[in-house]
Amino acid sequence: MTTSTGTGTGTDWQAWQESWDRQQEWYMPDREDRFRIMLDMVEALVGTAPRVLDLACGTGSITARLLHRFPEATSTGVDLDPALLAIAEGTFAGDDRVTLVTADLKDPDWPARLPCDSYDAVLTATALHWLHSEPLAALYGQVAGLVRDGGVFMNADHMIDESTPRINAAERAQRHARMDRAKESGVVDWSGWWQLAAADPALAEPTARRFEIYGEHADGDMPSPAWHARVLREQGFTEARPVWASPSDTLLLALR
Repeated sequence: MTTSTGTGTGTDWQAWQESWDRQQEWYMPDREDRFRIMLDMVEALVGTAPRVLDLACGTGSITARLLHRFPEATSTGVDLDPALLAIAEGTFAGDDRVTLVTADLKDPDWPARLPCDSYDAVLTATALHWLHSEPLAALYGQVAGLVRDGGVFMNADHMIDESTPRINAAERAQRHARMDRAKESGVVDWSGWWQLAAADPALAEPTARRFEIYGEHADGDMPSPAWHARVLREQGFTEARPVWASPSDTLLLALR
């Protein structure tokens, strides 16, 4: 998305942020609810000026909401996706509260790229389901090493309880019917959004690199909230449980 200005043509990064939000809300109409509760719990447990690690940050959706609510916060965003990081870099250019890091969370040395040794809060949303259970458990151990004593980790994501197949089927059918209706009204889905990104001069090259890295879509595991809570405790957190849930997603909080 480009916009003409008095000094020439530049990329409207805020418009890209908003289009990403709309595309994500097609899948998760309650997306803002999870962000609100996430930041409520940040405030309750680590205060209003936290040092935050935005894990698998994408365009910086969490960071944007964090800084809007807590102007004294700082954020390190880490991701591997060159296109989404380009949007984040454009959005937060000149904001010294934000540091963006390119790193692969499957690389065991990724924490060495971070500017800080510890964080008050590590936050992530709708990102880690592309990891399979074994590397996700290993990642949780690394995250535990980055969260200070008394600090928090929160993951809002698809978490499937396989012990409730009829409930799961009903929820999935209802959700997909709603998505189909929205798409008929012109809402842009995942693949359509990436087509738009590939056509934008500022994002064409990083989008091509993104698909070289990930392919069309990376599919991992989506274990239950109980699995996440158990593994987080095993990996070094003292407490872990859901603090918010929708019919399809859970926000799970772990405390060091």
